[in-house]
Amino acid sequence: MAAPILSYEGLGLVQGSGWLFQDLDIYVGERDRLALIGRNGAGKTTLLKLLAGQIDADKGKRVIVPGTHVVMLEQEPDFRPFATLMDFAIAAPDAPQAYEVAAIADQLGIDMSRTAASASGGERRRAALARALAQNPDVLLLDEPTNHLDLAAIDWLESWLARYTGAFVAISHDRTFLTRLTRQTLWLDRGSIRRKEIGFGGFEEWSDAVAAEEARAAQRLDSKLRLEAHWLERGVTARRKRNQGRLEKLKEMRATRAAMIGGPGVAKLGLANDDVRSKSVIVAEGVSKSFGDRTIIKNFDFRVQRGDRIGIVGANGAGKSTLLKLLTGEIQPDAGNITLAPTLDGIIIDQQRSLMSPDKTVRDILADGGDWVEVRGVKKHIQGYLKEFLFDPGVMEASVGALSGGERSRLLLAREFARESNLLVLDEPTNDLDLETLDLLQEVIADYAGTVLLVSHDRDFLDRTVTVTLGLDGSGKVDIVAGGYADWEAKRTKPNSVKAKASAATPPPPTARKKLSYKDQRDYDLLPGRIEEIEKEMAGIETDLSDGSLFARDNARFNALTARLDKLRDEKAVAEDRWLALAEEVEALQ
Repeated sequence: MAAPILSYEGLGLVQGSGWLFQDLDIYVGERDRLALIGRNGAGKTTLLKLLAGQIDADKGKRVIVPGTHVVMLEQEPDFRPFATLMDFAIAAPDAPQAYEVAAIADQLGIDMSRTAASASGGERRRAALARALAQNPDVLLLDEPTNHLDLAAIDWLESWLARYTGAFVAISHDRTFLTRLTRQTLWLDRGSIRRKEIGFGGFEEWSDAVAAEEARAAQRLDSKLRLEAHWLERGVTARRKRNQGRLEKLKEMRATRAAMIGGPGVAKLGLANDDVRSKSVIVAEGVSKSFGDRTIIKNFDFRVQRGDRIGIVGANGAGKSTLLKLLTGEIQPDAGNITLAPTLDGIIIDQQRSLMSPDKTVRDILADGGDWVEVRGVKKHIQGYLKEFLFDPGVMEASVGALSGGERSRLLLAREFARESNLLVLDEPTNDLDLETLDLLQEVIADYAGTVLLVSHDRDFLDRTVTVTLGLDGSGKVDIVAGGYADWEAKRTKPNSVKAKASAATPPPPTARKKLSYKDQRDYDLLPGRIEEIEKEMAGIETDLSDGSLFARDNARFNALTARLDKLRDEKAVAEDRWLALAEEVEALQ
């Protein structure tokens, strides 16, 4: 192993009344490509700032090879003191020359003479990138580098980093970005750090192995202690496995939609079908929209069916937000018609996370200061509901202002998903979310009973979530593709690639048919019934707990019921995991 060019030994930092982390040893080699992984609030951004030398540790020693140039791309740099984007880029003591910034900015497609105050989030992010990359760093520290970037800018950045000869450490929720570029992983978890010489592509297998080992060790702990200390790790691992089953369901939904979209003849046949019409919740017919001389949407025809998950993609300025506003009735088309089902009742979660007052507590936001949350007509205790969204129940009394950006986003999701609705509109929902919260969001969207409209630049998230992709190229044309981002990209760049793959594929040679063992077959047959029994018992307990006077009237019964509910949740998760594993085995045997 080559000698590190940047390291911290025995690193410790106090935050609030305790240690955020202590006794960490971390190093960066001269060609490392490191993914820094950890939950929101774990201290990832703080760790980058410590490595950059922007803040001092309470203990530990930072060591850097003389002459090593370290540059940090901050997630939210401060543009307020600067008149233009270029003023921002050349203001730092070690800032690059204006011509160096301009050369990078030109490739990113950003006008650096633009006033900083009027620049969009995407323009500010590209200006910050231009400043960081133009400094020719030896170590590049990247905090959510793809936030607010469109797909073209992300592709450019990935190409630049692939050619980059220095080292980088990246925090990102963009799985595709991390998988393509990283070769080592740093995992910041509960105040400690682990390093493994694998890229992000191997992280889930590694983290599952670590969680399994912890679970085995936890068997020696007291049952209640185990429940409190390891609920999140078990929940995340189980959630990831259950999402495999949901991905199979998503494939089936895409296949159904592909048959409806098909070629022009198939589409017309589908539109004439009464059943299709009755399931339509949004109908666009001959829709066009322009701003000045520029055509944004032209002759767009589409039916959004009940239960669809629609992803909208395209470069910044291509018209994604315009299309979203047209489909939700917020703006009207210049030509054509948009018809919304009269029963449509939507909730919109947009890019603005600042709507929640920083002085309010988590309890105030979710339960108006009480103990119970109304979740789509069902009362749930706030502690249990917080666990569903990966919060420690102890965060109830924390102020919104004390939460990290990702935690505030997660709290907003928890509040909005509690409302009854049949249309969910998400505008860049993955910004500021950690990877485990993205898994949770995928699960919530998959289980959502209504229709979803989703704008995102997160390629992996789209591939795991949507049934239909609407792709805008900026000319007014909207491509309609059954599937996710990868399907749209394949159609856009290689129109015949899907057909070629289908014709080239040959079925594997037949194998001898095998059977499940007696025990496995019995579990496969009986577990669905047991899961149904568990769900019925859970529903009964939740009904009993919805009695707001129970806690004060019969505290012992309240505690017994909540303990039983936790035990049933665990039993259900184990049963679901077991059945899904057996279902995959059955499918492989067929």
